[in-house]
Amino acid sequence: MPEKTLLKGPERDILNEIVDRYGGEKGAVIPILQELEKNFGFVPEWAVNYIADRVNIPRSHFFGVATFYAQFHFKPRGRNIITACSGTACHVKGSDRLIANLHRELGIPEGEDTSADMNFTLEKVNCVGACSIAPVVIINKEVHGKMTSDKLAREIKVLKGGGNGK
Repeated sequence: MPEKTLLKGPERDILNEIVDRYGGEKGAVIPILQELEKNFGFVPEWAVNYIADRVNIPRSHFFGVATFYAQFHFKPRGRNIITACSGTACHVKGSDRLIANLHRELGIPEGEDTSADMNFTLEKVNCVGACSIAPVVIINKEVHGKMTSDKLAREIKVLKGGGNGK
C-alpha cells in the first residue's frame, strides 16, 4: 500500500474543499479530476495521491479514469493550445510538414509538447473530424482548415504578439 500523502498549505486547503464538495464515491472521480484541472491547469500526481488517500478510492482508479479521457493532463500546459491533426486526410495534405514547422516556430523540441516559456502546447491528434478542410490545425479552440505553412506562420506571429494574422 502506498504511503499516505502529507501536504500543507493552500494546496491542501484547495484539495480539502474539493473532497468536501464531492465526497468519496467512485462516481465523484470525474468531477474531482475536473476540479484539479480547473484549479491547477493540469492533474498533479501529488493531488491525486492526497485525495485518493482522503476518500479511500484507489489511486489507480483516479489514474485509470484520467488517462482514459483526453481532457485531463498530467503536466502543465502552455497558455496557447495548438492541436494539429495527423489523420489520413490531413497527412495526405501535408500535416507532417506543418507539425514539423510548428515544433520549430514554437521552440518545442521533437518529443516534447510544451515550450520552455509555457506559452505554447502542441498536441498532435489522430483526427479532428474535419477531413473536408484538411489539413486542420486548431488554435485555442478555433478551427483553421486548409492550413498552409504561410498561414500557420502568420497565426503564430499573432500569438507571439507580432501581427494581426492577415
